[in-house]
Amino acid sequence: MNHSLAKLHEMAGREERLIVGLMSGTSLDGLDVALCRFRGDGLQTSVQLLSFHTVSYSEDIKSKIQSVFARRQADLQQVCLLNAWIGGLHADMVLSCLQQWNYQPEQVDLIASHGQTIYHAPKSLHNLPDYPNATLQIGDGDHIAVRTGIITLSDFRQKHLAAGGEGAPLAVYGDYLLFSRQGEDRILLNMGGIANFTYLPGDLDASRIFSTDVGPGNTLIDAFTRRHFPGKAFDENGAIAASGTVHRNLLAALLDHPFFAAPFPKTTGPELFSTDYVQQKQAQTHTPDLSPEDLIATLTRFSAEGIAHSIGRSFTDTRPVVYMSGGGMHNPVIVNGLKELLPGFSFRDTAVLGVLPDAKEAVLFAVLANEAVAGGRTNFGNLPNVTMGKVSFPA
Repeated sequence: MNHSLAKLHEMAGREERLIVGLMSGTSLDGLDVALCRFRGDGLQTSVQLLSFHTVSYSEDIKSKIQSVFARRQADLQQVCLLNAWIGGLHADMVLSCLQQWNYQPEQVDLIASHGQTIYHAPKSLHNLPDYPNATLQIGDGDHIAVRTGIITLSDFRQKHLAAGGEGAPLAVYGDYLLFSRQGEDRILLNMGGIANFTYLPGDLDASRIFSTDVGPGNTLIDAFTRRHFPGKAFDENGAIAASGTVHRNLLAALLDHPFFAAPFPKTTGPELFSTDYVQQKQAQTHTPDLSPEDLIATLTRFSAEGIAHSIGRSFTDTRPVVYMSGGGMHNPVIVNGLKELLPGFSFRDTAVLGVLPDAKEAVLFAVLANEAVAGGRTNFGNLPNVTMGKVSFPA
């Protein structure tokens, strides 16, 4: 037997595995690196977050990614080069983190790499009847495996697409395995660049679980903060939004899109909710000269209302507990907006469930890797019941 296959086989049979989860989202702020110890699989999965760090992207890295990010027309050579370059970049970031945490690469069983999404194209966005749902993440897993010496699982979203899904959101799988609890209906709300939530019924009925994107989280706030406030990558603590006034006509125009009325589950991305989208709505409402503070205030309210609308229409008779994660939970203007718009709902963060909110997405991809090698027997109800992740051996 090939020695890498033998190692994978031995690892799968063990009760415990050490996995590094990697996540770089649409906010482009950096790479989340989570070192996790797993025991068990399926609904018996338990995870201990040993260490976590977000390795910030430099302006040069952001610029390189933005040159191909969410663009219908991009330099194909640059896409090709970045696929390998980001793989190597992420590998070096992992090795640096392991060194800081006093772990040797040989101690780590697996790396679970989400990669960097550069384009998301479900049918609902591309509207081309001859083509399927599609998505593209770059940061090649072979480059990560070879440079780190660690077996790497990557490209998780493609199996979901192949099985009839839209490739997103995938958090539902890890949410179900880690956070379901008998007797408590839960919403796991992640407010990253794009916001999404998973519903976990307290009766643990897998057929009632669903996960959906709900609209912008931080992507538009971040984009216009960078544009109008040089030196600021995001609206820290919602300070800019708090200093501005929401423009109600522009807000109504932003919310006037078929996406918000479409049935669940659904998916979207910065390909739709882009700076061009905002500028079109500004032209429509004669607000191109709106002050930067008022624009950020309006975009922040847009995120809050899009999230609240989706949760509110989904849960008219019940009030599940909302557990928040992602960068948006650090913006008190968004959070206070949600509390105002969703009276009767309780809001907490995932730290009370044992996973740091900022680490949650990276941990969830580590869960998918753990399931890929040691599980695969869980029934996920109406979701595609698939094992996700492509395996890259170091040699």
